[in-house]
Amino acid sequence: MFGDKKIKIKDSERSLISETVSIEGTINSSGAIDVAGLVKGPVYSKELIIRDTGSITGSIEADDVEIHGHLDGKVSATNIVIGATGTVKGDIEFGNNLRTENGADIDGYIKKTNSSKSKLPGEFLFKKKDKKEASETEERPDVVNKEAIA
Repeated sequence: MFGDKKIKIKDSERSLISETVSIEGTINSSGAIDVAGLVKGPVYSKELIIRDTGSITGSIEADDVEIHGHLDGKVSATNIVIGATGTVKGDIEFGNNLRTENGADIDGYIKKTNSSKSKLPGEFLFKKKDKKEASETEERPDVVNKEAIA
């Protein structure tokens, strides 16, 4: 009945952390994330939007970031927009563009980096293992295969 239908989800689809959701831990995404709820922990993503009701306590590493809510932590991105309702308490590192709208609240240092490309760990987390890596994991019982757990 339910198992008959298989739906493939693309990595590039947008994920939503809604207003009623609170997450504690590291978030890794090869796509885009909209945060309207609460996140405690680092976030690694291709694109991240913190909505007006959203709040992140932890660092952010992404290519493109928009902050309309609250961030308590460091943000490193290629392009950053801090909206009129956005609050950042932490350092800001950007590689290409930083735009702040009238009313944005920033308490931290701002630094332009030489690199216009972010170093996203997420890009490496989602690549497929080659046969050599897979066989090394199978031969070593002390190594936990994270894909098998999920």
